[in-house]
Amino acid sequence: MMPASDCPLCPRLVAYRQANRIAIPHGFNNPVPSFGPITARLLVVGQAPGVNGANTTGRPFTGDVAGRLLYPTLIATGFAKGVFDERADDGLKLIDCRVTNAVRCAPPQHKLETSEIRNCRPYLAEEIAAMKKLRILLSIGQKPHEEILRVFSLKSTTHKFAHGALHTLPNGLVLADSFHTSQYNVNTGRITAAMFTEVVERIRDLLPSSRLLP
Repeated sequence: MMPASDCPLCPRLVAYRQANRIAIPHGFNNPVPSFGPITARLLVVGQAPGVNGANTTGRPFTGDVAGRLLYPTLIATGFAKGVFDERADDGLKLIDCRVTNAVRCAPPQHKLETSEIRNCRPYLAEEIAAMKKLRILLSIGQKPHEEILRVFSLKSTTHKFAHGALHTLPNGLVLADSFHTSQYNVNTGRITAAMFTEVVERIRDLLPSSRLLP
């Protein structure tokens, strides 16, 4: 479910990881583990760690702009508690929610090659299979949406990505879509706090119980 710290599957990402261990000696600089309980009913899936974000802090969506919209929204909607301070040791706790990335290592210029996405797919598949109470997957961006579908051998032509869309998959799980919470999307207004909150609130309302599980 988690690549080893010396995972050799993607030579380009290995070289970048090793270079970052020199350039960012205080950083995590390893495949980034998921955050949150394995018993969660909601799995949030991003594309890959940012070099100055999760690659440095060791926690998904932590240390760059993308997490500044994600985690406060999770707190506001009951999926997290505590204070988000952009550090892995800030004490933030997720409730009935887990956060991961489709690819666990940071890519140069945040651009992935097809082989790298394919090499990491088994880890995402294993994670999803291990989450026995999983009900909803939230894709942060189109690329994770497509990768989730590939895990289930489904085609994006029959489940097209669109912000706010909810797709009921053949296995009964629900795939929810959101534009990426990236700095570019936030700065250009492609996604706003209100837009993202609406998506997460719809997810919360879909869960079997109105009370989120501890």
